[in-house]
Amino acid sequence: MSKKDATKEENIVKKTSKQASDLVNKSADTANDIVKSVSGKDGLVGKATDASTDFVKNVSNTGNKVVGKSVDTASNVIKGASKKLFGKKKDKE
Repeated sequence: MSKKDATKEENIVKKTSKQASDLVNKSADTANDIVKSVSGKDGLVGKATDASTDFVKNVSNTGNKVVGKSVDTASNVIKGASKKLFGKKKDKE
């Protein structure tokens, strides 16, 4: 895998993870808004849905960060291995 391909793959994985996280966050917000419009914003149900929505969004965002760090780590491993395998070799004196 070339360096360009590795970067392209990294961007695809990170972008897909970000989009999935955004979808989860927007879905949670939409569901929260629907519940609160039916039950009322200040009631017990509205506050419970707020807490649930925050929990779901935090889990989603944490997962997105983990994927991003995993991709970065894998990319660095590939770059390091490529340098060791294909880098210029120093002549021994």
